[in-house]
Amino acid sequence: MRPYEVIHRKRDGRPVPPEAIADLVARYAEGSVPDYQMAAFCMAVFFRGMSEPELQALTGAMLRSGDVLDLSDIPGAKVDKHSTGGVGDKTSLAIAPLVAACGVKVPMVSGRGLGHTGGTLDKLQSIPGFQIHLPVERFRELVASVGACLVGQTDRIAPADRKLYALRDLTATVESIPLIAGSIMSKKLAEGIDGLVLDVKVGSGAFMKRLPDAVLLARTLVGIGRGMGKDVVALVTDMDQPLGRTVGNALEVKEILHLLHGGGPADLREVTVVLAAEMLVLGGVAATPAEGRVLVEQAIADGRGFRKLCEIVEAQGGDPRALVEPDRLPRAERVVDVLAPATGVVEAIDAEAVGLAAMALGAGRSRVEDPVDPAAGLEVWKKIGDRVEAGEPIAAMHLGLRPLEPPDAVAARLRAAWRIGAGPASPGPLVLQRIEEGVT
Repeated sequence: MRPYEVIHRKRDGRPVPPEAIADLVARYAEGSVPDYQMAAFCMAVFFRGMSEPELQALTGAMLRSGDVLDLSDIPGAKVDKHSTGGVGDKTSLAIAPLVAACGVKVPMVSGRGLGHTGGTLDKLQSIPGFQIHLPVERFRELVASVGACLVGQTDRIAPADRKLYALRDLTATVESIPLIAGSIMSKKLAEGIDGLVLDVKVGSGAFMKRLPDAVLLARTLVGIGRGMGKDVVALVTDMDQPLGRTVGNALEVKEILHLLHGGGPADLREVTVVLAAEMLVLGGVAATPAEGRVLVEQAIADGRGFRKLCEIVEAQGGDPRALVEPDRLPRAERVVDVLAPATGVVEAIDAEAVGLAAMALGAGRSRVEDPVDPAAGLEVWKKIGDRVEAGEPIAAMHLGLRPLEPPDAVAARLRAAWRIGAGPASPGPLVLQRIEEGVT
């Protein structure tokens, strides 16, 4: 079927044969389908959506456009976790070692931060010497011997998705749920995993602002994974305020170290434990999430999670002394408090604005090629439901060497992000839904 016919059918809302979708993607990846035709197809999908067979074909074609790792010779289940992104979302740094310490292999291919959301790779690279680019054989070796390996996406993992994503970014079709889901799953399934736990964020600091949209995305992701024979479960979790107390790369690593030593903010610990417990179920180590939770909490209490993180860091060229002595991690030369403009109760926080403020300090990037300052970021002192007095610190700015905006402008942005009123107020539940079934 010619590309024109595929576009015409999709534009009119008529079914497209899955093999025609797969052929279109393959030909686009090799360069025989031009950008203007693929842009027209993306816009047609944006308005008409995709059936499950069409979406399976799209994802499979993007997956097969590059390398697909085969980890089947490594004993045991291989399970990963993916988050759709949020502010202060640092759970992967604790989940990977905790799950590995409990006996499940974790091959984790992660991404960099972009815009107001942070990236796991940027956090890892704030640890001196940590290598995120490893040969495939070394990746396989560490998954087998250490139990976990955390690396960046290579040029050979789902290259059709990389090309298509750049086109979507230029044609205002990024927000299409089928295209989002296909993009995420083509990359995750290329890891050679048996199971996947998805953390679909919803709220002011998430890509999905509305619960129905987040649930639809979660069900779409689960449907793709299960349709390809993988064990997949999704949790829809709250992102109406930053997760934990820190936003920024080295700051978030330090917070994870507190968690692995038995401390850390309650919300961060809860989301971490819940997601890790689901991974243990998919990995066959726990029969239920409740049983998995007990195992994860034991791995925190007895220090196995922390020791496993040290092992991972050392195996990937990092300096484990920075985990034992966190002062070895990058530190800002100047920390400036942001003071509350009024007395009252924190009723809401615009988490996206907080993420953008951290980016303005140098902790994030607006373009993929932009550098980040590992020491820059924010500490969040007051969260929803907390009482605050006028002039009391609500946050602290850790000033980087290359801020994009003057500190006074960032402070003003932050003060506007906190809504302080008469109250009372309390945060909502952290886990909003658990989803095991895909879209039907």
